[in-house]
Amino acid sequence: MVADRSAPVRVVLVEDSVLLREGLVRLFDEAGYVTAGAWGDADDIVRRVRDAGADVAILDVRLPPGFRDEGIRAALTLRSALPELGILVLSQYVEGVYARELLAGGEGGVGYLLKDRVTSLEEFTDAVRRVRERGTVLDPLVVQGLLAARPDPLSTLTPREKDVLTLMAEGRSNASIAQRLFIGVGAVEKNISAIFTKLGLEESGTEHRRVLAVLAFLQRG
Repeated sequence: MVADRSAPVRVVLVEDSVLLREGLVRLFDEAGYVTAGAWGDADDIVRRVRDAGADVAILDVRLPPGFRDEGIRAALTLRSALPELGILVLSQYVEGVYARELLAGGEGGVGYLLKDRVTSLEEFTDAVRRVRERGTVLDPLVVQGLLAARPDPLSTLTPREKDVLTLMAEGRSNASIAQRLFIGVGAVEKNISAIFTKLGLEESGTEHRRVLAVLAFLQRG
């Protein structure tokens, strides 16, 4: 069933910190989102999320009882049981293994952000919206971690191409990349073409598919 994109975004939040959880609930209310559930653990998470009718689930990586990887395991369980659900994971640290697991399916509708680097409420609520729309949202430090894990043939890219690749993997459009790097859209397109050629990737017709192609390459090996 296709979701009604005109309806308010319905989110559920799994975060053990009461202060952060309540703060995010208020943020979502101000953004016009509907908080359909807010919990401190991931017990029986599939039933909870399904009953809430959520569009996006936001989970901390480390949750009770062990505070290790309960959140990411819950996210993977949700991804399998409810493939249309958007998943946004919040973490205190860059944990590349978790990011790779979350992105492994390649379907989009996922995000991985670092708590301490979420400084703009507008950007955070925009990230929720993009995940709901099946986009991919990654913190730049997570992208850098994935890039670092693939030193070759990434070493063939020029510094400018690496900058463009990083922003592509964050899910940025050509116009957004151009704005960030203070170059023209035409220059962005030229760099993207070179990146796809050097990495042996087929050109894609949509922004989303090209991001997934790049991420698939970064996850290999």
